[in-house]
Amino acid sequence: MKTFKLIALVVFALLFIPLLTHYYLTKVSDEGRGTGEELPEWVSKLVDVDKLKGKELKLRIEELLRIKLSVSAELRGLEAKRQKLQTEISVLNRRLEEAKGEAGRRRNELDRLQMSLQQAKVAEKEAMERNTPRLGRPKPVPPLRYIPVYPYNAKLSNMYCDMDNCFDYSMCPVAGSFSFFLYPLMYTNRSVSGYSETTVTINQLYNILSESEQLVTDPLKACIFVVVVESCDDYMKNIIPQQLPHWSGDGRNHIIWLHCGGNPYDKSFIKPPEATNVMGRAMIVSENFGKFFFRRNFDMVVSHWEKAIPSGEVWSHLPPLVPAKRKYLATYLGGETDPEVQTEFLKIQQQDPFSFVFQFSCDPPMKRNEIDEGTKRLSSLCENDLLRTRLLLDSTFSIILLPPDNMDVVTTKILQLRLYESLKHGSIPVIIGTRFMPPFNEVIDWSKMILILPVSRITEMHYMLKSFPDSDLLEFRKNGRLAFESYFSSLQRVVETLLATFRTRIGIAPLPYIDLPSPNVFNDTFKPLKLDSFTQDPEEEENLGPIEPPYPSPSFSSNFSLTSLQKYDLWNSHYQPFKSFPFSPWDQPMPSEAKFRGSSIGFRPIAGGAGGSGKEFSESLGGNYPKEQFTVVMLTYEREQVLMNSLQRLFAVPYLNKVVVVWNSPLMPAPDLKWPDIGVPIHVVRTEKNSLNNRFLPFDVIETEAILSIDDDAHLRHDEIVFGFRVWRENRDRIVGFPGRFHAWDLNYGGWLYNSNYSCELSMVLTGAAFYHKIYSYLYTYEMPHAIRDKVDELMNCEDIALNFLVSHMTQKPPVKVTSRWTFRCPGCPVTLSEDDSHFQERHHCINFFTKVYGYTPIRYTQFRADSILFKTRIPHDKQKCFNHSFIQYRHQRLNL
Repeated sequence: MKTFKLIALVVFALLFIPLLTHYYLTKVSDEGRGTGEELPEWVSKLVDVDKLKGKELKLRIEELLRIKLSVSAELRGLEAKRQKLQTEISVLNRRLEEAKGEAGRRRNELDRLQMSLQQAKVAEKEAMERNTPRLGRPKPVPPLRYIPVYPYNAKLSNMYCDMDNCFDYSMCPVAGSFSFFLYPLMYTNRSVSGYSETTVTINQLYNILSESEQLVTDPLKACIFVVVVESCDDYMKNIIPQQLPHWSGDGRNHIIWLHCGGNPYDKSFIKPPEATNVMGRAMIVSENFGKFFFRRNFDMVVSHWEKAIPSGEVWSHLPPLVPAKRKYLATYLGGETDPEVQTEFLKIQQQDPFSFVFQFSCDPPMKRNEIDEGTKRLSSLCENDLLRTRLLLDSTFSIILLPPDNMDVVTTKILQLRLYESLKHGSIPVIIGTRFMPPFNEVIDWSKMILILPVSRITEMHYMLKSFPDSDLLEFRKNGRLAFESYFSSLQRVVETLLATFRTRIGIAPLPYIDLPSPNVFNDTFKPLKLDSFTQDPEEEENLGPIEPPYPSPSFSSNFSLTSLQKYDLWNSHYQPFKSFPFSPWDQPMPSEAKFRGSSIGFRPIAGGAGGSGKEFSESLGGNYPKEQFTVVMLTYEREQVLMNSLQRLFAVPYLNKVVVVWNSPLMPAPDLKWPDIGVPIHVVRTEKNSLNNRFLPFDVIETEAILSIDDDAHLRHDEIVFGFRVWRENRDRIVGFPGRFHAWDLNYGGWLYNSNYSCELSMVLTGAAFYHKIYSYLYTYEMPHAIRDKVDELMNCEDIALNFLVSHMTQKPPVKVTSRWTFRCPGCPVTLSEDDSHFQERHHCINFFTKVYGYTPIRYTQFRADSILFKTRIPHDKQKCFNHSFIQYRHQRLNL
C-alpha cells in the first residue's frame, strides 16, 4: 500500500512539475527576450528538468529544498534584525520624548530663573530707592532721672483742665511702652484716725491692677500714677492729695479712681467746691459725676463693676441673641422721675399693656400705697434680682431714665448699673435724657448699641421702638453683647478698658501679642537625612511664578497710626484694642494709580502695568497689594511616608516662604527618615501635647501674613495653590480654600446639622486646605473662649469649624471657596479621624455648642465660588489663559464627563 502511494506521488510530481516549469520558463524566457536579460543559473538548470532521470531529479529536488531552507533561515534572520531595529527605534523615541520633556522642564526652570532674576533686580532697585526706614516694634526709652516738683498755681483752676494744659506728655514718650505706677493700699482708705480696712471689691480691684503687665514699680519709669480711693467724703475732707509721695506739687499725670460708697442707689457725686482745691491737675475716674464738674476728654466715666461676672466663661451668663423680639417691647425698672414723665409712661402702658412694663418704686423705695394699682405686682423687683433679671430677659428694650434736671448729674452708679444689666441680659438700652455720659465714650461708639432720646420724645417712643425691623434689633443686641464681653463683663475687663482708653488717648500703641516659640523636633546635634532626589509630578511643569528667596511680611508698620486712623475699627468693629498685631487683614489698599505715582515700592503690576494673560500674568503678582509670600502649616501625626509625599509635592511652589510641620506625635521622627529638599526651609515644631488646636498656634517661625493650612494627606496642584493665594490676597480677612461644607437645620428635632454633601451654597471652608491671615492665630489662641478650645481637645475634632466660627464672627462674612474641588482622596493612607462613625455626630454637636458660646450662629451662607479669569473663555491662539490647566478640565476628568 505504501509503495503504491509512493509511486502515485512520484508520477504526479513528474507530470505536474514539468508542466509548471515549462509555463514559468516560457513566460520568463519571453520577458527575458523582451528585455535582453539572461536567465538566472538556477532557472537555466530547470529548463532541462524534463530530460533528467529519476535519480538526478531527486537530487534536484533535494537541492531546491536546501535552497528553501537557506532562504527561510535568511528571512528569519532579517526579521530578527527588523524587530531589533524597531526596539531600538522605540527606545530612541522614548529617549527623545524624555529629552523633550527635560528640555521643557529646563526651559520652564530657565524661565523661572529669569523671572526670579528680574524680580531680584526690581527688589534691588527698590532697596536703593527706599528713603524711609522699615519700622519695628517700639523700643523703650531710658527713664527720667527725676520728676520735678511744680509749685501749686492757685490761678489755674482744675475746672478748665484738659490734656493740653494739665497733662505732662514728656513722661509718656510715644516711642516707649505705656506703664503706670500703683500707690499702695495704705492710700486707698484713710480717715482722721488713720488707715482703715478696705472692702472686698477694692481688694479685688487692687489685685487686678497689681497683676497688670503694664505695672512698674519704679515711679521714674511710670507714665501715670494710679490711686484707688474709697470713702470719698472722708478722703476729700481729711486727706490732702499732696501728701502722695509722687504728687509733684500739682498732681499731674495722676489718675484718682473714686469709688464713692458701695450702695448703687447712692446719688453722691463730686461737687466742684469740694474738689477744686485738692485735685490739682489729676484726672478723676468715677461712676458718679456732676454736670458742672465733669471735664470732657480729661476725666473718665468708668463702667459699673461691683456686680461684674467674677470668674468663669462670660458666655455662660449671657442669653442668646435670638429671637429678635421678646415677650415685652420695653421695660422700665424705677428711678427718680418727674411726675409728668411718670404720667406719660402710664399712658403708654394703658394703651399697650402687653408690650410695656413700667415700675417706679425701686430707688429710693416708695410706700406701697403710692404705687399705681397696675404696677403693684412688680414692686418686689426692687428687692429681688432674679425677678428683675427675668423681666430684662423677656424685654426687647430697657428704658433708663436720667434723674431730673435739678440734680445736675451726667452719670450715677444706678444709671451705670442699669446700663450694665441691660447689656448683660440683651435688653437694648433706651436712655431718656441726652446729657447722659456712657462709660469710655471717647473710644466706644455707643450709637451702635443704645438709643438716646430727649425727654420730649417720650410721647413718640412707643411708635419709634415698634418701627425697628428684626435685623436692626439683632444688630443692636449683637453690638451690645460684643461690647459687654470685651469691655464690661468682668472687673479684669473694666481695668483693661480703662488703661487702654487712656493709652489710646495719649497715642501710644498697645503691647504686641506674643508669638509662641517654635522648638525644633530635632536636637542641636542631630542632622536629619536628606532625600537625594525625587520625581517631580509631571502635572507641576506649568510656569506659575518666580522662585524668590524668603521674604517676610513687613511687621508693625502702623505703630503710630494705630491709635488714630484705626482707632474706631479696633474699638467698635474688631473689639481688639488691648494688643497690637504685627500686621492686619483690614488695611485698605491704595488707589490703583498710587503704585505708578510715588508709591511703587513693593508693587509688582502685571507687565509693568500694561496687563496681560498667560506669560505676563505668571511673571508678577499684580493685584492691589505689594509682593508677599505665604507659609504652609501642615499638621501631622504618625504618618511619616504620607508626610514625605506631601512635602515633595511642594517643590518649587512659587511665593512659598517656608513649611512649618506641626509634629503632634509624642514619638520623634525616625532617625533614618529622609526629608526632601524642596527649595524652602522645612521647620518641624515639637508640640507639648497632641491637640488639634496646635494647627492654629501663632508660632514665631511664621513670618508671613498668609498661612496655608493643609492636611498631610491633601493633594493640591501648584496651580490651585497659587490661584488660592491670589484670591486670598483680595479677601485677606476671610478664609479662602477648597473643600466646602455647610450647616443645615434639623427639620425633625431643631438645631444645626453638619453637612458635607455637594450643595449650591456653603458656609464653611475646611482648614485641611485653606488660606487665612495670621491674626486669626492670635485671636484663636488668646481671645477665643476657652470652652471652644476645650471642646476641640475633648472630641479631637472640630478645630476647622471653630476657626470658621471665629473668622465669620469677626468679619460677618462667609468664606470664599476656590475651584471645583470638594474633597481629597489619599489612596494608601491610614485610617483618618473623619472615617469614624461618630465623626459627624461630634461635628453636629460642635456647631450647636459653638452657637451657644457665641450667642448666635456667626457662620454665613454663600452661593459664590471663585474661579480664574478666562476660566471658560475662548481666547486667540497666540494668547494663554491665566492658568494653562483649566479647572473645568479637572472637574470633567473627575466626574468622567
